[in-house]
Amino acid sequence: MQKTVYLVDDELLALQEMEVMLKPFSELKVIGKSARVEEAVRECNDLNPDLIILDINMPGMDGFQFLESLNSVNQVIFVTAYDQYAIKAFEINALDYLLKPVNPLRLQDAIRRFLLNSESEHAPSQKLSLDKKIFIKDGDSCYFVAVHKIFLLESVGNYVRVHFEDQKPLLHKSLSYLEERLPEDLFFRANRQFIFNLDFVKKIEPYFNSTLVIHLNSGHQIDLSQRQSVRFRDLTGI
Repeated sequence: MQKTVYLVDDELLALQEMEVMLKPFSELKVIGKSARVEEAVRECNDLNPDLIILDINMPGMDGFQFLESLNSVNQVIFVTAYDQYAIKAFEINALDYLLKPVNPLRLQDAIRRFLLNSESEHAPSQKLSLDKKIFIKDGDSCYFVAVHKIFLLESVGNYVRVHFEDQKPLLHKSLSYLEERLPEDLFFRANRQFIFNLDFVKKIEPYFNSTLVIHLNSGHQIDLSQRQSVRFRDLTGI
């Protein structure tokens, strides 16, 4: 199955050149391109491409603001004439940062890594790595949070509240879905409402009928059922 790509650049010639450079990759399908950022935001939100190839310096909205305007982001490759944004690009988990004029070999390497990443992410029971960053859009706010920084996930209707640092945005996923993706040696499913990060446990207290109460560094208190208390003891050796 082909992976979808959307191109964003305020220069029409750059869009045309990139589309030509991507033609040798039969695994890819360019489903849209735009030199107008507002139009690109609308189309990317509608199409949700697997990969966005994106310029940074654009009138009205730079590449980082563009990403913050999207409902969701899969993979991003920045293509720009300026090298000073590279660190910021990788901080938001960009796949690559290519300088114009684009070296075809560098582009080829970036595309191959994108395709390999896509295969890995769709492999059965593939777990997220601790350094993997999750994109969360909650209202007008956007976050890129590393998995290991999340200390608690809380089911809220059809959403999950993701607790990290002093933030707690809502993610439109189910708790069961996240349980399948998170590393099971670090995240423990307490009950129907909570999954917590073992690295953030402050204190464990015994409770009624051999159950346990978990206290997190954040001040959250989580009650474990008898069954989950047994699982927790087996996992932690307490």
